[in-house]
Amino acid sequence: MISDRFRIAVVQANPRLGDIAGNIELARKCYKDAAAQNADLVLFSELFISGYPPEDLVLKPAFMKACRAAAEELAADTAEGGPAMLIGVPWTQDHKLYNAVAYLDGGKVEALRFKVDLPNYGVFDEKRVFDSGPLPGPINFRGVRIGVPICEDAWTDEVTECLAETGAEMLLVPNGSPYDRGKAERRLQIMIQRVVETELPLVYCNQLGGQDEVVFDGASFALNSDRVLALQMPQLEAGIAYVDCTKQDDGSWRLEGSEMTRLPENDEADWKACVMGLRDYVNKNGFKGVVLGLSGGIDSAICAAMAVDALGAERVHCVMLPYRYTSEESLVDAKNCANALRVRYDIVPIAEPVEGFHSALAEMFAGSEPGITEENLQSRARGTILMAISNKFGSMVVTTGNKSEMSVGYATLYGDMNGGFNPIKDLYKTEVYRLSDWRNNNRPSGCLGPEGEVIPRNIITKAPTAELRENQTDQDSLPEYDVLDDILHCLVEEEMSVDAIAQRGHEVEVIHRIENLLYIAEYKRRQAAPGVKITQKNFGRDRRYPITNRFRDRSR
Repeated sequence: MISDRFRIAVVQANPRLGDIAGNIELARKCYKDAAAQNADLVLFSELFISGYPPEDLVLKPAFMKACRAAAEELAADTAEGGPAMLIGVPWTQDHKLYNAVAYLDGGKVEALRFKVDLPNYGVFDEKRVFDSGPLPGPINFRGVRIGVPICEDAWTDEVTECLAETGAEMLLVPNGSPYDRGKAERRLQIMIQRVVETELPLVYCNQLGGQDEVVFDGASFALNSDRVLALQMPQLEAGIAYVDCTKQDDGSWRLEGSEMTRLPENDEADWKACVMGLRDYVNKNGFKGVVLGLSGGIDSAICAAMAVDALGAERVHCVMLPYRYTSEESLVDAKNCANALRVRYDIVPIAEPVEGFHSALAEMFAGSEPGITEENLQSRARGTILMAISNKFGSMVVTTGNKSEMSVGYATLYGDMNGGFNPIKDLYKTEVYRLSDWRNNNRPSGCLGPEGEVIPRNIITKAPTAELRENQTDQDSLPEYDVLDDILHCLVEEEMSVDAIAQRGHEVEVIHRIENLLYIAEYKRRQAAPGVKITQKNFGRDRRYPITNRFRDRSR
């Protein structure tokens, strides 16, 4: 029994969804490390055994059976008197399916707690698959009454108030809370509210790692009942930290953490999230490396830099695919970028396949004027060649469209949209420029690329262009990016009316045009590769609009 002091190990680790055996092996390693540091209780994140979010996998009986067996197998590790465990696992009971936390001690599953408040917004869709659990009471951990609100249960006050009223002495919160810009501070403020309301100390354990579009960023922490931060773990880095809990004379518990890490600012956090999302997508899906078209433009250059930071230069292959409109400047910039990143770089001219398409279609297209169709043939030839390289050598194609382009459809289906994953899909063009500048002056921890200028300065300063016709620039078709991105942010993230956007100084006709482009590009986005979620409203997981949609805001 605990008397007046015990130690919690907070595990911030990176499970792989569906890899139950691998996740159990990872849990065992962390458990062994924690035991060596005299931990009494090892706290894991939400649904650690299965990975999170499991989506419809939990509807498969064989999957649920394997998760339960894994939890029971892991429980056996506690039979010899070592630390107890709190670990997330999907669980079936009484013909209901729960998002659960299992308390493992004495060689068995000693207790279970089920998530009550199932989120059903943004990236979350838990009401689709899980049943809501009953309001929980505390778990008896060797004489200490521990409240275990699971993720969303601590984002509102009902469950934590119930736990406090039923005698909980502290709150341990397992989480699967994904990254978006500024999320770490929002989490902290909400957990401070729970501490103020319950007057209980709190330990917040968040998952780490990329899962399809979402990235779990860790940044686990602990708070004392007086709202003083006792522990801050790093963001977007794995680790185990320790919280020593000491009983005070008045019966309350005081927490003292083993580390207090500085959290990165927004640009550093965004960069590391993009890198982690790409790295985990490539590695967890078993790709040898990545290949991408390096055009000499900013988007492909930043994606190449992120790929090298994620995987190392030896796993990144860059290919320049020039045509008659490719400038000498672009050829020089692409080569300089590849050299700065120290990656393999090849040049594959596309004149033959493009002219072959023209020849094949000449009779059908006779009498028509060249235009977008012919431009898109260039992009589609490039996409086909990159996919051929991918098929031949087993590397995944990285697609490189930014959020501005994805918003207005400034991209070619089956051309530059070809690929398996897009690290900058949720970054507007102005953010791409800012992050490129930032990376040239910073090399974040955990990144594998070189220090110094990895994106040549000329790529950042020159006018952006798709180079699909003579003297083309992006601003031939689009407003300046600072204007475009502000309008898009208002439409996408803020859902603002045309009137409200116009009050920011934008022309109504331009707003209407951008709104229309945003809506009619939905069919393209449905076919786009997944990409890292960075903002509070990314395309796909957060923002879900119909393809067939005649509504337009014509309030002006």
